[in-house]
Amino acid sequence: MMIDDEFRFLAADAARVGAQAPTVRRVTAPLTDGREVAGLRFDPDHALRIVALHGAGLNAHSFDPMLISLALPALAVDLPGHGRSSWREDADYGPVTLASDLVPALAQLAPEQSPPAPFALVGHSLGALTAALVAAAIPSRVSHLVLVDITPGVRPTDGASAVAEFVQGQRSFATVDEIVDRAVAFGIGSDRAALTRGVALNTRRSEDGRLEWTHHFAHLDGLSAASPEGALAPLWDVLAGLPMPVSLVRAESGMVSEELAAEWRERLPQSRVLSLAGPHNLHEACPAELAAALRSLLT
Repeated sequence: MMIDDEFRFLAADAARVGAQAPTVRRVTAPLTDGREVAGLRFDPDHALRIVALHGAGLNAHSFDPMLISLALPALAVDLPGHGRSSWREDADYGPVTLASDLVPALAQLAPEQSPPAPFALVGHSLGALTAALVAAAIPSRVSHLVLVDITPGVRPTDGASAVAEFVQGQRSFATVDEIVDRAVAFGIGSDRAALTRGVALNTRRSEDGRLEWTHHFAHLDGLSAASPEGALAPLWDVLAGLPMPVSLVRAESGMVSEELAAEWRERLPQSRVLSLAGPHNLHEACPAELAAALRSLLT
């Protein structure tokens, strides 16, 4: 496998989870308006088994350690406005709009195979809400839907002020260490090596030579992923109407409280719920543990 700058952390990611680094290839899909949706194809010579959608302010690389540990042919997508996917002129990054971009993109990035081979769709946070709508749009292609640490009962305003301050309170940085220090101060994480990796893959040099975030949210005056109170409620009906199995993996120190997990069980009694020790970004903080949880759900 040829290692370029984008993939410089793969060997360390593989060592972290005690696995062998797979072949990973950058892929892109053009949309009709000239934008592109980008992604990362893991083990691209074999039939796709997993599609992963990240949360707000992250990118496809945030799944690298978890997908390496899972060791299944996979596609991790950069949501529009994130990573190497194009920004939207309207800056609308709500789940409905994101799903409308991803359905045609997946037709190219994950084309139907012969014989048909449905994939499991795994989404984290904003990516999970988007994944529910994608699954509803292409149910024959999705074998299992897994939401990671979010439910339609989570209020969009929960923690929004802290997230907005971290992302938008400072938009220009001299060094990666400066951003890592800020992340630690905001409680984003405590593993400096993991934070350094995440920051390095989610920033770029601006014209003045300083570092800035690659995702669009950091360049907006407001976090457009936020929605009015109750705006996610219709997703309960979407989830209840899906023909494939639907599961929830909650982080014990994340956004899905015991009360929200109980609501999930009441509304979706046939669904499985797993709890893992860790923060909201389980795939970054606990990649091997999340991979094991997914393996138990999907087999």
